[in-house]
Amino acid sequence: MAVTDEAIEKIKAMIVSGELGPGDRLPPEKELAERLGLSRNSMREAVKALEVIRVLDVRRGDGTYVTSLEPHLLLEAITFVVDMHDDDSLLELFAVRRILESQATALAAGHAGADDAGALLDEVNAVDPQTVSIDDLVAHDTHFHSQVVGLAGNGYLASLIDGLSSQTIRARVWRGLTEQGAVERTLSEHRAIAEAIANHDATLAASLASAHVAGVERWLRQAAQA
Repeated sequence: MAVTDEAIEKIKAMIVSGELGPGDRLPPEKELAERLGLSRNSMREAVKALEVIRVLDVRRGDGTYVTSLEPHLLLEAITFVVDMHDDDSLLELFAVRRILESQATALAAGHAGADDAGALLDEVNAVDPQTVSIDDLVAHDTHFHSQVVGLAGNGYLASLIDGLSSQTIRARVWRGLTEQGAVERTLSEHRAIAEAIANHDATLAASLASAHVAGVERWLRQAAQA
């Protein structure tokens, strides 16, 4: 193992063990290096690497702190990589989103209370398919899916799916503009998902969510071939 990797592992172990918690300040560099039996240079490189992935927060003139370790922070690095995708990889993003979101929707069906399910149905019923603009439809689509995955009860899963979902908006706008019946189909599928969640039918909810995302995926593949 490289010296810097060893330093990263040792700092990570301090966090995982609870020796360092969210918001805690790390000991001074010299003291920490000596405690862990590492050079100050390798310690410095490890801190830089952990700062990039938002595990540590280096405050100039103040010290180095463990971040809040909230899911949205820890997943920023993944979101950055996703931002770099090209059009050829968009189908792969949809495939990953389909797999994750179907499972999140199943979890939502198990966790959602009556008020949660009612809020999902209200979100769908608030959209008029005859007058809604494409921008408003996509905003509804984004909010609806965010509500669903939020009910899964797993902050890391929700943050990861939200990050993937945000990168597929362009394709969803394109579909809404070019495919006949896209508005009605989107709302109908959302309503079916919301009703399955309201009925706590996890198997049906997962299947509907998978088919819903796969519909955009299938359309995108056909559009690319055309």
